[in-house]
Amino acid sequence: MWKSGVLALLAAAVFSPCIAQADDFGQGMNTMWEVLWHQSGTPTRLVRWEQDIKVRVYGTNLAAHKQHALTALRAAAGEAGVKVIDVSDRADAAQQANVSIEITPDSSLSDNQPCETRLNFRTEDKLDSVTMQMRDSEEWRCAYHESMHVMGVRGHPEGKTVLSYFTTQVEGLLPLDKAMLRAWYSPRARGGMTPFEFLPILADELVNIMPDRNAAKLQRDRFLLDTLQQMQAFADGQGDVPAIIKRCGKTTPEAIKFGRSEMSYFLAVAYQQGTTAPKDPNLAARWLQRAAEMGSRPALARLGAGGFTPAS
Repeated sequence: MWKSGVLALLAAAVFSPCIAQADDFGQGMNTMWEVLWHQSGTPTRLVRWEQDIKVRVYGTNLAAHKQHALTALRAAAGEAGVKVIDVSDRADAAQQANVSIEITPDSSLSDNQPCETRLNFRTEDKLDSVTMQMRDSEEWRCAYHESMHVMGVRGHPEGKTVLSYFTTQVEGLLPLDKAMLRAWYSPRARGGMTPFEFLPILADELVNIMPDRNAAKLQRDRFLLDTLQQMQAFADGQGDVPAIIKRCGKTTPEAIKFGRSEMSYFLAVAYQQGTTAPKDPNLAARWLQRAAEMGSRPALARLGAGGFTPAS
């Protein structure tokens, strides 16, 4: 999974032992943070579309599902400002499409994972193609969940979002979903951003939908500081991944170990650039060295280049 080349990261479906909790601004911030984690236990960079989506919908019982699947995808892409072009009826649809949605027979996939989405990219900044599969009988409740994944949003957080397992809302995007997508495709964002670079953009979108923005800003600032401290403990091998990630039951020791290495590098970037963290060259160097010792390729490359400079 961690090798170079085209990466295909699985965004799994809507069955899991995860338990959702009540939502408020604090839970909203937790949701925004948790969405930046892959369910295996690794924090992720921002990956998104830098081109129009050309979608092919095919498979079984299309008359019942095609329009609903397209409606869900267009809703997500619309919040992101990404154009969706349906190429399903073209003779060369399989070659033209960069998003393929297959409606499968109910005998396909597994009972505890009736839909899945795979994101394909050569580098972790922009999407090259996406494949989605949904069972015939489950398309109605998978479409919006999986469409969020199609847009590059990989996590399965708690809170009021169609990305949560066992969500009670499956027919339409929720306010948190829309805020995520607006942040993901904000002019302030760019593909390849680390979690600490991107989290303030997510947080600002959440603040914008709160009735008391001034109070929300104070809570946001406390959350960012607390998260920074928690992730330093995680990178040092003392802390843990977000609780929802563990409750979903799909973490692996290898992914968490890789996540500690990635987080060390992300902390180095945060302290070097002053994003989420205050600028501190000494702490930036410390975390860069730790990441390199854990085998981080970006950290090794920066050390090998003879310095630690801001990402372009």
